Amino acid sequence: MSDRSIPSPCPVAVPAWTLASALGAGRAAHRAALAAERGGLRRNDYPGSGLDTWIGRVEALDAHRLPEAFAALDSRNNRLADLALGLDGFGDAVRAVAQAVGAHRVGVLIGTSTASIGRTESAYAALHDGHIVAPFDQPRVHNPHSVAHYTAARLGLAGPCMSVSTACSSSGKVFAAGARWLAAGVVDAVVVGGVDSLCLSILHGFASLELVSRRPCRPFDARRDGISIGEAAGFALLRRAEESDSAVLLAGAGESSDAWHMAQPHPEGRGAAQAMRGALDAAGLPPSSIGYVNLHGTATPANDAVEAAALAQVFTEPVPASSTKGFTGHTLGAAGAVGAITVIEALLARRAPGTLHLDEPEPGLAFPILQGATDLHGDHAMSNSFGFGGNNCSLVFARRDAGPGSGA
Repeated sequence: MSDRSIPSPCPVAVPAWTLASALGAGRAAHRAALAAERGGLRRNDYPGSGLDTWIGRVEALDAHRLPEAFAALDSRNNRLADLALGLDGFGDAVRAVAQAVGAHRVGVLIGTSTASIGRTESAYAALHDGHIVAPFDQPRVHNPHSVAHYTAARLGLAGPCMSVSTACSSSGKVFAAGARWLAAGVVDAVVVGGVDSLCLSILHGFASLELVSRRPCRPFDARRDGISIGEAAGFALLRRAEESDSAVLLAGAGESSDAWHMAQPHPEGRGAAQAMRGALDAAGLPPSSIGYVNLHGTATPANDAVEAAALAQVFTEPVPASSTKGFTGHTLGAAGAVGAITVIEALLARRAPGTLHLDEPEPGLAFPILQGATDLHGDHAMSNSFGFGGNNCSLVFARRDAGPGSGA
């Protein structure tokens, strides 16, 4: 493992963002659900799956269809992306920027772990004499770049377009990569996001690893026994800080790699701690400036214990921290974007969400985990996303009026 995390150049303005998850479609739906401590998990009713578990399914997605001009790119994942791109005026905000700077100067960076594999499952089920048949003959869909390609096409963007697939840290890392693109002058603006949708491969794949709970997941609870898988699409628009009047900044990003085990984090949380320190260093902030940490908090026995240990290595004093996966489920490649947008909303509302289903906190943790929502003090907050293979990413966001490095 490297002795240093990789900080990304910051600060970067975040003038627009949007989100669709099991909590609903758009920012207002998420604010309302978190405020009411109302989760979005339901018993598994995904077609073709008899798995005894709970899932975070996007209700509005079932009736959503792509515009006719994009029908050839149809998949559940691309429909989920399309749904989110139409929320909160996000698409209009991106198109306005593209008109101002040129579509070729706006990039796209999308994190995903499944892309459109659900559509590929259907294609294989419909094989005829070993050949993919219509309507599944879609070479631009049956590949990991499907959703990034769709996002750029749907928004009419012609700048660099890249997919990031580092498991559950994928859409945290796109924020870091976007900051580097802006600092290097590759683009003048970049759409970053994460999209992952439910599919049989993911539901039964995680079940084969014995990581799926039969109950709604319970992050940091002493009785936690696995994840609840969800789906989500989250997007944000990034620009150079001096060029925007946005209310929030990406103040710092840190990345690291454990390379410890294919599916388990380093037992001492070394890589996770490095990522958090890297984000703080990039932001020019001491740990005491952070008013809230949105934890990766998947509700597996190993992840939560290791992340709690890593938190204690970075923060010498207790910091308000929670996991929101009890609300949305673990949205895999979209988890980083969900966490980032949750932190942005928490900063602006000055209210940190609690941890749903945390009834019996695990004893022995260095710091208590928030069970209920609480006021967020200070102008900076952190979001963690960690993935298989030890791919770690931490992001620090700031209220615009705070300024980078100003402290709490």
